[in-house]
This record gives sequence, C-alpha cells and structure tokens, in this order.
Amino acid sequence: MLVEPVAAELLMALASGALGAAGQSAWERLRGLVVRRPDGRSGSANPVVGEGELTAFGGAVGDEERARRLADALALRATQDPAFAQALATWRQEAEAVRDAHVSAGDQHQEISGGTQTHVVFLRDVNGNINIG
Repeated sequence: MLVEPVAAELLMALASGALGAAGQSAWERLRGLVVRRPDGRSGSANPVVGEGELTAFGGAVGDEERARRLADALALRATQDPAFAQALATWRQEAEAVRDAHVSAGDQHQEISGGTQTHVVFLRDVNGNINIG
C-alpha cells in the first residue's frame, strides 16, 4: 500500500499544541500507533521503526529536521508493515482534518497604515461572486 507521507509541518503543529485539544489528541494517537508492535504486543525490548525518532522529536517539537526524520521513519515503517500503513493513512487524514478545521476557524488580522487609501476591501472565505463597481 502506498501511503502519502506525513508533512513535517503537520507533525510540528500537532506536537507543539498549536492545533488545540484536537491536535493534542491526534498527536497522542500517533504516539500510540508508533509504539504499537507489529505483533500487537506492547513493551518489547526491541524498539520499532519510528520509536527513536518519535522520542527525539518529542524532546524538541520545534526542530524541523527531527520532524522530517520522524516523517521519514513513518514512511519507511509503512513500507514494511501493511497494517501500520493503513492505520497511518487513516491517522494522517484525521490529523489533516484537525489542522484544516483549526485553520479555517482562525481569526484574521488586516491592517492598513500610512497614506490615504480610497478603495480597500478585506475579505475572508468568500463564496460566490463579488461585484465592486
């Protein structure tokens, strides 16, 4: 199964708490997914692919390079474990939905300074035609 890679930026937003409670929940689900063993057991002496990268990134959630390493490890594991690939694909879709909902609900700030403006229009989330005349 070909799995679309997880964006490092998404991992950083989730781990940092920037996406609120829903983002934190998605991050915890990813942590659970990564530490889950292919045989379904937990707590093995041998770490699974991605576990070390997850731990390293968890200690520095603002580090884009560590986020990329985690994303690469997730992609590698997905090629090795079809069940993980399926679960990761489902998780990624849910995490992206959390991100998209957070972004679309966000406030905007627009500012005009200096000089005199005769025509200014601020818009956000426009659906349909706009006629300015």
